[in-house]
Amino acid sequence: MEKQRYERPVIKKLETNMPNKFGTQTELAPKTHIDNVPVKKLIEEFGSPLFVVSEQTIRKTFAKAKKAFTTRYPKVQFAWSYKTNYQNAICNVFHQEGSWAEVVSGFEYEKALRNGVDGKKIIFNGPDKTVDDLKLAIENDSLLHIDHLDELYTIIELAGNGGKKPKVAIRVNMDTGVYPMWDRFGFNYENGQAWDALNKIMRSNKLELVGLHTHIGTFMLSANAYSVAAYKLAELALGIQKKYSHEIKYIDMGGGFASKNTLKGAYMPGTDTNPTFDDFAEAITSALINSDFKPDKLPLLILETGRALIDDAGYLLGTVISNKRLADGKRTTILDIGVNLMFTSFWYDHKVTPAQPFSHYTENTVLYGPLCMNIDVIRENANLPLLNKGEHVVVHSVGAYNMTQWMQFITLRPNIVMIDEKATPHLIREKETLDSLMSYEKVPEHLKKFDL
Repeated sequence: MEKQRYERPVIKKLETNMPNKFGTQTELAPKTHIDNVPVKKLIEEFGSPLFVVSEQTIRKTFAKAKKAFTTRYPKVQFAWSYKTNYQNAICNVFHQEGSWAEVVSGFEYEKALRNGVDGKKIIFNGPDKTVDDLKLAIENDSLLHIDHLDELYTIIELAGNGGKKPKVAIRVNMDTGVYPMWDRFGFNYENGQAWDALNKIMRSNKLELVGLHTHIGTFMLSANAYSVAAYKLAELALGIQKKYSHEIKYIDMGGGFASKNTLKGAYMPGTDTNPTFDDFAEAITSALINSDFKPDKLPLLILETGRALIDDAGYLLGTVISNKRLADGKRTTILDIGVNLMFTSFWYDHKVTPAQPFSHYTENTVLYGPLCMNIDVIRENANLPLLNKGEHVVVHSVGAYNMTQWMQFITLRPNIVMIDEKATPHLIREKETLDSLMSYEKVPEHLKKFDL
């Protein structure tokens, strides 16, 4: 019989009620399966580290968000935020669920077209739309959300060359009581910039003003801020109707809804404190319904929700490289997951669980990545059991931004797998290799030879 490993005795304070300054119970359950597929099997087949996406979770989360808004408002349209996660398989799940595409670059715009999205159902945001981008979007009858006056003048010039009348909206920034205020993008509501842009559009007679757009921030923890924003956009829409007898077809409230992740420094876990889809829906739809729109003239409500729809569907599987003690005696565990793959570790305390059964002894642990840089920290402090070399961990809720903001730095980017609703894993993006990386490099002839 195998000799049992010695575990030194420990006295540990357990909290059974609400969290206090000592935290909550440290008891964890191992995450051995994702959608009934063993974590160990996934790593054996696809390698470590490995991103895993749950199609089932995406569809369930989307259904929950859609229900929250459609039960409160008669006309709702979601548009999937490509920058949040633009893997084609993931985008197409959202498109199958009825989402349009929302993009912020020419690269993302062409990606949406190649995915088969009708140009009329692509919303083009962002400050950097080239002339070629604008021409393509106008040709495809896409919705152009104007960010600044230089862009407005360019679109008017393009429209003056004949052809199709561009369908445009403006992005509006405003004071919603949340600071710092996002006023870098779009036209300000309070100082009259928004009305200046709207007047220029309406008096040009070359553009079709179809909507108003705002995006008030990211990871918003105040649903009421959206209520303020919706009231102000409604006021603009009604003002346009009064002044020009022109009806705005849609109000786009952007994204920014918080997921259930926990921000660094937060006292309570995000699962307990962050607003729900119902909270955001109640704030936005009540503001629009209670405004002075006629009941049969309510504008279409567009939502560009990204993070809150995909975060919980993403996992990052990793393997323990080693354990060691810092000079002050604190335990550290080195994983094969670095901040180059998990950019969100800079602002979230991601939940990390072992992928195999473990002992009940736990200790505060720093989780480091494999990169040769001191900032490569996955968790600054996590109460975890002893993890031995070669054992596996699961990092939760990494679906948003990590697969678009990741970078090739020291280590190459890994495989991405999606588990379908029948518990079958599919490789949706192949890992990088040295050959794929070097295929982009060119070496001048005079540098190809050397003697050492």
